[in-house]
Amino acid sequence: MPKAIRVTEVGGPEVMKYVDVEVGPPGPGEVQVHHHAVGLNYIDVYFRNGLYPQPLPAGIGLEGAGVVTAVGDKVTSVKVGDRVAYSDRPPGSYSQLRNMPAALLVKIPKSIDFDTAAAMMLKGMTVQYLFRRTYKLQRGQTILFHAAAGGVGLIAMQWAKALGVTVIGTVGSEEKAKLAREFGCDHTILYKRENVAERVREITRGEMVPVVYDSVGKDTFQASLDCLQSFGLMVSFGNASGPVPPMALSALKGSLYVTRPTLMAHTARRSNLDEMSADLIRMVSSGKVKIPIDQRYPLAEAAQAHRDLEARATTGATILVP
Repeated sequence: MPKAIRVTEVGGPEVMKYVDVEVGPPGPGEVQVHHHAVGLNYIDVYFRNGLYPQPLPAGIGLEGAGVVTAVGDKVTSVKVGDRVAYSDRPPGSYSQLRNMPAALLVKIPKSIDFDTAAAMMLKGMTVQYLFRRTYKLQRGQTILFHAAAGGVGLIAMQWAKALGVTVIGTVGSEEKAKLAREFGCDHTILYKRENVAERVREITRGEMVPVVYDSVGKDTFQASLDCLQSFGLMVSFGNASGPVPPMALSALKGSLYVTRPTLMAHTARRSNLDEMSADLIRMVSSGKVKIPIDQRYPLAEAAQAHRDLEARATTGATILVP
């Protein structure tokens, strides 16, 4: 019987249980995927702890890569034996075998291995929509990117370098600062020790930045606003330190803009999913963006992977091995 992680109540990592599951044949429009690798992302924590509610009991995980082992009726986009990956709801990728809507799957070329595919889809397409759709970066610009040594951050450092963009990245330690610089970050700020806005002002010689990308949330939100030029854009795309508290509109002095984008909104149309995934595959296949996988855990140890992720003890991408 295949194994999977199931959640019957919200809470800490201990609520995730490694259990036997029954996986029936795929229904109409579905395919069955045998996972070779599963991606770990901070959004998984939000589903586990209840910040993002879902009916329980439930699966967990939004990202995986593997081989199609069966197809349901009315499926023409993929066939048995195809190598595929995905990064979308419904949760349930923490599993050895599952059924998925065929419309959410992306075919992966043989040049990209399963580990890379499972580690790149959610994080890589997040960077794609941040840089090419939410705010279209232009060569010569300078940006601020929080959590520069994280899974999304290290992809973003490389992608920005390929676009000719200067990156100021915040990190939590000297070790993470070194890692971010190795992946293309031009300037690092130790946000626990340094005043972020003052350092950005110093680095940009008072110009500040046109856009800030912030996945940290509560702890960095005000500093992010303080780093923007007039008419600048604050992109809040995560809550690693907790949700951003309510804010008065008067805080947006300088005619600032704030947006809260999500990958699922950008990929809701199949044409967008095809365009974004093709862009990501090109960047990875070309070698301009490498996907650093710094941690691997057996699927059965998903709880420990969550503990390490929440303790900010990880760098780059993490995968679970089914």
